[in-house]
Amino acid sequence: MSPPETEAETEAGTLRVSDLHVSYGRSVQALHGVSLTVPQGRIVAVLGSNGAGKSTLLRAVSGTLALHRGTVERGTVHFDGVRLSGDAARSVAAGVVQVPEGRRIFGALSVEDNLRAGFLGSARRSRAELRAARERVFAQFPVLAERRRQAAGLMSGGEQQMLAMGRALMAAPRLLLLDEPSLGLAPLMVQRIAEIIHEINAQGTSILLVEQNAAMALELSDRASVLDVGQVRLEGSSADLAAADEVRRLYLGETYETGCASDANGDAAYATAASAPSVTGPGLTELGRWNG
Repeated sequence: MSPPETEAETEAGTLRVSDLHVSYGRSVQALHGVSLTVPQGRIVAVLGSNGAGKSTLLRAVSGTLALHRGTVERGTVHFDGVRLSGDAARSVAAGVVQVPEGRRIFGALSVEDNLRAGFLGSARRSRAELRAARERVFAQFPVLAERRRQAAGLMSGGEQQMLAMGRALMAAPRLLLLDEPSLGLAPLMVQRIAEIIHEINAQGTSILLVEQNAAMALELSDRASVLDVGQVRLEGSSADLAAADEVRRLYLGETYETGCASDANGDAAYATAASAPSVTGPGLTELGRWNG
């Protein structure tokens, strides 16, 4: 029989956010006691409307919250059993790297220079390591190799998203934070970005995915949480959330409610609670404002 895992072993490569409270200034409370876990090698999705606190959560994890004048009032963020201090450079050194919403590439710089900027936060420094990291990114994103000397601002939105992700991968992250990677992209490019996210995860990188495209996020992820006004309203396995009647109606745009049956008069009747998916939270009916 294998010996039981120690606490340190169970925390290896795990992100653990506990009772996180975040505010902006004195008047805006952005997060109210948010807790979630991203186990090593998994994809966890966070869904919610604009202003629900999704980007704030990623900023708190990546250490960039102070750049947006945000403050952690209470709660902790641990990765790999070590508490993250709120310093972006230390988060990157620990293996936590964020791809921000809107890509935020350096449009006037070439593709290669953008990738080089991503390498600067890495603990590695030699030219050989830089070349090796760059070639890995080019293998993942062949279009970047083709456009390596082109100004990044001249590429399409999808190509810029690939560059933003490639720039993050230059730091060899163990946990990748993705903020709305499908935002503003055409459906075919959204599908390609989803494939890339799956490939990155298959190579061993854990992912915390913030996304308003609920269908894509639930298909890619193992577990998911729904944020509403800075609180976790629902959480569970992605399969269970995708199967929940109200989630399908409110978030996936479906009018037919899975789990319903017709009675003798042809009217829909809900399935019994015993057959409902295992989803926890204060209740589905509180989430009607979400427009994702």
